[in-house]
Amino acid sequence: MKQIWIRRVGGPEVLEVREADDPVAAPGEVLVEVKAAGVSFADTMARVGKYGDAPPLPCVVGYEVAGKVVADTTSSFKPGERVFGLTRFGGYSSMVSVPPAQLYAMPDDMTYTQAAAIPVNYFTAYLALIRFCNVQPDERVLIHNAGGGVGVAAIQLAKRIGARIYGTASAWKHPRLRELGAHELVDYRTTDWVEELNRLTGGPGMHAVLDPVGGRNLKLDLKVMAPLARLAAYGFSEPVRKGDRPFFPTLRSVMGMPRTHMMTLLGNNWSIGGLNLGHLWTEGSRMRRVGEDILRAWDEGAIRPEIAAEIPFDNAAEAHRMLGERRNLGKVVLLP
Repeated sequence: MKQIWIRRVGGPEVLEVREADDPVAAPGEVLVEVKAAGVSFADTMARVGKYGDAPPLPCVVGYEVAGKVVADTTSSFKPGERVFGLTRFGGYSSMVSVPPAQLYAMPDDMTYTQAAAIPVNYFTAYLALIRFCNVQPDERVLIHNAGGGVGVAAIQLAKRIGARIYGTASAWKHPRLRELGAHELVDYRTTDWVEELNRLTGGPGMHAVLDPVGGRNLKLDLKVMAPLARLAAYGFSEPVRKGDRPFFPTLRSVMGMPRTHMMTLLGNNWSIGGLNLGHLWTEGSRMRRVGEDILRAWDEGAIRPEIAAEIPFDNAAEAHRMLGERRNLGKVVLLP
């Protein structure tokens, strides 16, 4: 089989394609021939040494795949059946062995590329939007990095709910994001988004905020939150820029996070939560229900992943550059 390895901490050039023996299905698992593998921001953070959950280097990362079942020791799936799901690393491989609880049968009208774009992005967006923030129809929701994979997923899921959708994203992404369902968009690179969003809502008016940026951005979020607002933080991308890993920007980001006191939450009627999809492996039944509702949203036509690029394994470095430089609108997918 073919795999993409992170040889050492560094830029995208440290990614290396290697050949390895084909695996066998581990007891209680399903062997899948991978047709597409999703690229997430966590993968790029692992490459630059900023992702504490990653295996020791050198390693193979990747949280999500789609492909065909080769063998199943559990009788959950049949050989040849099309599936997608979450992997606990190792997804940057042309074959993987996966517990059946983490796999889902693909609908007939779903492509492998679309399927590989669902697990990390749509599960994260669903948990942040629906479980953490409990967004209701007509509520105002702010989605940071609205043009990323999770951002697009959140826009589609928020539209399904009937929420009023605000987002921050580079200006060139705005036309497509409006087509997908965003109502108001702010270019965070050129505009004071706090001032603009408060102008648009008549004062701190956000009922829910989804933030993958972290760091000092979280402190700014508090300035746009209305009474009874909920904040879901699920990333820490602020200090990572174009593949570098400078110490001082990271330190400034950590020090810039709000030290919110419980009395602040009580006084403002706020709720703040942190989400890490990679720490939910023990929550199989609850995650299963999330996946099933996401598939219902697919059947309704409410969600369709926005694919920024399909890139061969041999050019994996370009996939990481796209994410690191924010050149993607939607999901970047690797093809073995």
